[in-house]
Amino acid sequence: MIRFFEKDPYSPIQYVYDVEKILYKGKSPFQEIVVIENPFFGRMLILDGVVQLTERDEFFYHEMLVHVVMHAHPEPKRVVVIGGGDGGAVREVLRHETVEKVFFVEIDEEVIKVSKKFFPTVSCELENSKVEIKCMDGSEFIKSRKGDIDIVIVDSTDIIGFAKSIFTVEFFKSVKESLGDNGMLVTLSESLHFHRDMVLGVQETMRLVFPVVDLYTAPIATYAGNWWTFSAASKALGLREMRKPGISGLRYYSDEIHRHAFLPPRMYEKLLKKSLNW
Repeated sequence: MIRFFEKDPYSPIQYVYDVEKILYKGKSPFQEIVVIENPFFGRMLILDGVVQLTERDEFFYHEMLVHVVMHAHPEPKRVVVIGGGDGGAVREVLRHETVEKVFFVEIDEEVIKVSKKFFPTVSCELENSKVEIKCMDGSEFIKSRKGDIDIVIVDSTDIIGFAKSIFTVEFFKSVKESLGDNGMLVTLSESLHFHRDMVLGVQETMRLVFPVVDLYTAPIATYAGNWWTFSAASKALGLREMRKPGISGLRYYSDEIHRHAFLPPRMYEKLLKKSLNW
């Protein structure tokens, strides 16, 4: 059996996966795209040598990326998903009956095509009539919206290359202008184990723009560092409170998980003061 050695530029360790079969290998104008079959994780999507999702555990990431802010907002109707070409975030957004429109903004159309073919349970809502697909730079798209969006969800690759444009003060200012009065934003922000300085950098950048900023975490077995973070921001409302009942049919996220996912206040303060001792 051949093996895949992950090439994560930010990880001090290397993950290795058995490969039963290579289902797809190609290159888009933006990145290398590979789909493999692993005996434990099932099908795996790999972009530029880094694992993005696996069939077995993708729900941990997608549920936690989406449902925290979707439940913190009192009535999300118009949502923007930037990145996440696999469609998992869109799938989770559309579990909420209040949602009327999803703008799905993915710069790499080839990732969408590959995901539709090889990950149908993840990309299953991309043909939904509520979804409008935009194959373009998310930072450019968000500049066109002024006060008519409830939630922006950034499902990016790691904070390198073309993804850097959506982790800047300018981008966060554009997001803030796109949001309504109770608008919220969430983005991945790497691992608290391995990438503490990156986590802090995203937090500090958000805090230059938004009055409410917070940090929550989730266990992601196939992401470097495992203890993954999500940076969230709001124009007005706190993010730790659930403002509507939890939806059914989820595998991980719940009201209990929502309450406990956020970094404890004293630990969060240590992060911001750069006094976490690791």
